[in-house]
Amino acid sequence: MAEPLVLIPGLMCDTRLFADQIAACAPDRTVTVALPTQGERMEEIASNLLDQLPHRFALIGHCIGGGVAMEILRRAPERVQRLALISTSPLADTPQQAADRETVIVKARSGQLEEALKAVMPVDVLAPGPGRLGIQARYVEMGLALGPAAFERQIRALQRRRDQQATLRKIKVPTLLACGTHDQMTPVKRHEFMAELIRGSRFVEMPEAGHLLPIEQPAALTEALRGWLTAPPVPQPVI
Repeated sequence: MAEPLVLIPGLMCDTRLFADQIAACAPDRTVTVALPTQGERMEEIASNLLDQLPHRFALIGHCIGGGVAMEILRRAPERVQRLALISTSPLADTPQQAADRETVIVKARSGQLEEALKAVMPVDVLAPGPGRLGIQARYVEMGLALGPAAFERQIRALQRRRDQQATLRKIKVPTLLACGTHDQMTPVKRHEFMAELIRGSRFVEMPEAGHLLPIEQPAALTEALRGWLTAPPVPQPVI
């Protein structure tokens, strides 16, 4: 049996975000979906998840799930055998970004969770076309299922996250970076920057996708992940 695979969904997403990837990978390996919903700091979320995960595993993180994946790698690099970061960022919130997030917390607290979800995932961060309203609706459905308390915890974790550039520079495992061309939330340039930090990493840009890449272009992402899962170890410099 191949190494276990752990998937961490993005902001207010659940298992449905990775439905196609799970279906493709489950016949060959154990697949675990780890929801990043317990804790108001990345460190707390990562610590809680590490207690539940296999000893060693391949790790995929989307959006906030990518931030948690980076924190898991920072805390326990010996347990992560492969890393895929999708539609995410290693940077901390600026003071202004953190302050701006308070608006959606207020909405969620006041019974307007659907409006808050649409504010954090507007259609313009998705690929253009008639299908994006339906994709946004699927996102809202996932978010409503998780509820307002999870929403506030995840937004707090984003506000308080640390800069992970130093973590990325230390990565020594096969690493895939993937981003949709139309992702205005975590744009292509951010992923190109991460690729420069991670020795031997591979970056894939998907032109028909935005921020919800796993459900906007599921087949293309699954194909990229298949290659990543079979990639040989990253060659290390001779000292």
